[in-house]
Amino acid sequence: MPGLIAPSDYSQEPPRHPCLRINAKEPFNAEPPRSVLISSYVTPVDFFYKRNHGPIPLVDNIERYSVSLNGLIENPKELFMKDIRMLPKYNVTATLQCAGNRRTAMSKTRTVKGVGWDVSALGNAVWGGAKLADVLELVGIPKFSYSTQKGGKHVEFVSIDRCKEENGGPYKASIPLGQASNPEADVLLAYEMNGEPLNRDHGYPLRVVVPGVIGARSVKWLDSISIIAEECQGFFMQKDYKMFPPSINWDNIDWSTRRPQMDFPVQCVICSLEDVDHIKPGKVTVSGYAVSGGGRGIERVDVSVDGGKTFVEATRYQKIGAPYVADSPSSHKWAWVFFEVTVDVRQNTEIVAKAVDSSANVQPEKVEDVWNLRVDELGILMMKWLSLICYRQAGSGGSDPGASSGDL
Repeated sequence: MPGLIAPSDYSQEPPRHPCLRINAKEPFNAEPPRSVLISSYVTPVDFFYKRNHGPIPLVDNIERYSVSLNGLIENPKELFMKDIRMLPKYNVTATLQCAGNRRTAMSKTRTVKGVGWDVSALGNAVWGGAKLADVLELVGIPKFSYSTQKGGKHVEFVSIDRCKEENGGPYKASIPLGQASNPEADVLLAYEMNGEPLNRDHGYPLRVVVPGVIGARSVKWLDSISIIAEECQGFFMQKDYKMFPPSINWDNIDWSTRRPQMDFPVQCVICSLEDVDHIKPGKVTVSGYAVSGGGRGIERVDVSVDGGKTFVEATRYQKIGAPYVADSPSSHKWAWVFFEVTVDVRQNTEIVAKAVDSSANVQPEKVEDVWNLRVDELGILMMKWLSLICYRQAGSGGSDPGASSGDL
């Protein structure tokens, strides 16, 4: 594409913050420490997780850069950045999450292939750009459309990014046209992140942001937008990001029997006890994040200090000093929620937490019930119903050689 190129090697990668935990160097995949993650409601760009499939694309001439709109429409168009910036600008606060978040924990039950992630492959940002619904109107697709006159029912996003999973072809994904053309879905063609132009790791100069949906659909380094009859047939829609029951293995898998995953599941993670093996008896502050997909709010976060026998409700908040109410117009429906509670720990025990969203979805108790063989990026989907999110062994004070800690 004129103005935007995909390098063939990793010699021109951008700088990254040294605090990031590197899970893969080439392509670069990294996440921040969980304690850093909850230090700010809006995640600083440097600490936002990095998920890449190949060398980071380069812009050599921003004036020549354009995005083509084509497919099953009457009037295909080429849009330059100046055209997109002329449309009304919206700021949407939304949490993006890699579908592989928590894969390392899932592998403790049975090995799951793919990049290993802890619990920080997500971040919350203020994305700025044009609504996709407004862009589609430029090619004759009215808002709230479910199909075009030529039979287009899905919107496919194609990146300049090249990846091995596509045999050297471009990364691509799609969403239904009904979602893309709905202004209330807040799907953006974003050119800003936290009030600044996107940096290279996060899609400069232009990316898609699909709130409430796994990050795999928020395509970076946008090359084209195609209106198609069926969902995208690329690797990351058809051979990835799908949910299978624990009984499915590589000998009996049939990819065609499962739909691509879209909304991410309800979940919460304790972040305040990172790398803690022992704590003294007494008051302990337990805090972390909770989030659910599809714009569903967090109705409750419960914390237990007796391994899940009894629970107390944690305080939830997005803005310091402002009460959070799930599904309130004043709350950010696409964004995570922080939780905090002070508990009294008197003996060796497991501290666990579970989230409940506004549709009454709850995380389940055992990872074995939701284990999924899915190669590459499906760790978080396998945690869809997991309630024992994070535990630490609470010692009786001092050093206890028998104490241990871990994440489920």
